[in-house]
Amino acid sequence: MKKILKQLFFLSLLAALFASCKKDENKVFYKGGTAPALTSSVTSAILPLSYADRDKDALKLSWTNPNYQFTTGVSSQDVSYQVEIDTTGADFTNPKRQTISVSKELSKSILVAEFNGFLLNQLQLDTSASHNIEIRVKSSLTNSSAILYSNILKYTVTPYAIPPVVAPPSTGTLFIVGSAMAESGWNNPISPASRIPVQQFTKISPTLFQITVPIVGGGEYKLISVNGSWNEQWSTKTNADPTLVNGGDFIFNGQNILAPAASGNYKIEVDFQRGKFTVTKI
Repeated sequence: MKKILKQLFFLSLLAALFASCKKDENKVFYKGGTAPALTSSVTSAILPLSYADRDKDALKLSWTNPNYQFTTGVSSQDVSYQVEIDTTGADFTNPKRQTISVSKELSKSILVAEFNGFLLNQLQLDTSASHNIEIRVKSSLTNSSAILYSNILKYTVTPYAIPPVVAPPSTGTLFIVGSAMAESGWNNPISPASRIPVQQFTKISPTLFQITVPIVGGGEYKLISVNGSWNEQWSTKTNADPTLVNGGDFIFNGQNILAPAASGNYKIEVDFQRGKFTVTKI
């Protein structure tokens, strides 16, 4: 009886070992791939951009298939690509870098107007100077794994100015008023007069204004161009929109802007070129 039990145990052990080996043989392992080789239709160091050519292609980017390899052969999974555009020196870590998603295709054409918009609205580059930028392609499998990066293309660009999304103050000045201002509230003109410089924005450029000011949490406010007049005012489309307490789109002559819930000092940046404002706690 003991002999039979030993034989049965031995057979069971062999069966388990065989099953384990078969299971290991069936596993699929990633073996690697080849980084995409990126080329462009523009081979010069300068990428020309002009309003007159806005409807033409700025450039066409093309790249090779990374040919992801597995133990079962070349991957049959779909491959996703992202074209990344950033300023030189930022090493593609700039939170304002432009990312364009491309599904499966191995090329991407970008219009002059589109590329210029990336530079102005996303990278927020000045139109009065030239800038050095870099472009690369990031490839990955559909589950965002096996990331590979292409070579980097470098260009010098000068974005051209376009009309602001929202017309800036005709006066060149900007003030904040509302219940979010503890002392002055909705008084217009601002009262007491000592609050006027506190509530006046600094003009960074004809379309960009900044201020750091104490805000009453949960209050509301608007932006005006003349202390004592409601003729030019800017705010949000929807009254006290809770989704815009930290910034977003703004319009001319809209509804009240809702301040963040927590009172404190905040930096407010109003960009008329992009039609965007941001509110950041200091």
